[in-house]
Amino acid sequence: MSLSVVILAAGKGTRMRSNLPKVLHPVAHQSMVEHVIDSARSVNSDNIYLVYGFGGELLQARVQGDDLTFVEQKEQLGTGHAVDMASPFLKDDEDVLVLYGDVPLTKVSTLEKLISAKQDGGMALLTVKLENPTGYGRIMRLGGHVVGIVEQKDASAEQLLIDECNTGILLANGGDLKRWLSNLSNDNAQGEYYLTDIIAMAHSEGVEISTAHPDTEIEVEGANNRVQLANLERAYQLRKAEELMIAGASLRDPNRIDVRGNVTIGSEVQIDINCIFEGEVSLADDVTIGANCIIINSQIGKGATIKPNSIIENAQIGEACSAGPFARIRPGTVMKADSHVGNFVEMKNTTMDEGAKAGHLTYLGDAEIGKKVNIGAGTITCNYDGVNKSKTIIGDGAFIGSNASLVAPVTIGKMATTGAGSTIGKDVEDAQLAIARPKQRNLDGWKRPTKK
Repeated sequence: MSLSVVILAAGKGTRMRSNLPKVLHPVAHQSMVEHVIDSARSVNSDNIYLVYGFGGELLQARVQGDDLTFVEQKEQLGTGHAVDMASPFLKDDEDVLVLYGDVPLTKVSTLEKLISAKQDGGMALLTVKLENPTGYGRIMRLGGHVVGIVEQKDASAEQLLIDECNTGILLANGGDLKRWLSNLSNDNAQGEYYLTDIIAMAHSEGVEISTAHPDTEIEVEGANNRVQLANLERAYQLRKAEELMIAGASLRDPNRIDVRGNVTIGSEVQIDINCIFEGEVSLADDVTIGANCIIINSQIGKGATIKPNSIIENAQIGEACSAGPFARIRPGTVMKADSHVGNFVEMKNTTMDEGAKAGHLTYLGDAEIGKKVNIGAGTITCNYDGVNKSKTIIGDGAFIGSNASLVAPVTIGKMATTGAGSTIGKDVEDAQLAIARPKQRNLDGWKRPTKK
């Protein structure tokens, strides 16, 4: 049977104190609603309908996909009314899963449990038992069977003692759902059309209402203000930290790591505190990441060490390499096996071949660095003339003296040497020594300035 997903994302989120639609506020560098969309895609949905209201243009600009259909809810008349906006798109012979754009941490495995729980001709609810159920709709059962849901404001004192609560997430047949939605009433304390009222309708028709449950409460919690948003962020990060540890990584402190994308790891990976991983990151066997590092869309090879306070972005770090501390490896950089860069070295669009090294205080841009090249402190490639970028090529085994300026385009030959303090603007042949600096003059009788 085909599956459509309806995601409710029309709320303004007044308590966020923001001009941004609530569902666009981020958890782990991705908006809450995008997390929900990813989950919807992961359960092999055929169609996803995003019901929007406030900030619709911004939502459509930020959230995109060929499988998304945007459905406007012009008036905010309750959850039942919101789902009903998608009714014209729903088929009678498909299943419909209802999700919420501000509930980003529901596991795909939990949604799969819900889908499996639904019986032929029945419907399924995701419910959760809470120590403090205040504010949630209570699940009404008779003889163990679900017969309805009563909202907090409409519940009696006895009903308020029930700890099994409605999460709002449900799965129903499309034809049944549309029929029930068309019969909703707003005769309640809020004057809204409650989606929860369809449960009693289903029971009255003899529909079997199955239930499934999340592993933890946080899976079904939403964010109505920035405090709750921060709680979701920490819960998400702790979940990611646990996944890394189960996969074999050692984390110095699981509470001080941020994963804002996908991290794949090998064995015996060591990660120190306050590290941030963004986009697609892979860490091979025996990689060590020092404290306060940021790694973005990069691959770190076997046995490599990223020392503290380094930033690696869109780069490839080879086996047994080291970078840092305080290294900045920018997009387009490739460090091949056993190459090394030290503190305050910056590289962009540069390939460093096997065994090459730049110990400290160096900028290498648009360069090809050969095998076992040694680059002295303070060296820069002058790769930009204000309009165009040009390349610097340094041959295998070359030695670049400290405080050298290599004015691109320029080629330094194999086993060549440049003297310290030289500005090299012409090619240097293999094994040559190049010195380009003014002759030193020592002047007698010079007097230092005195304070006036």
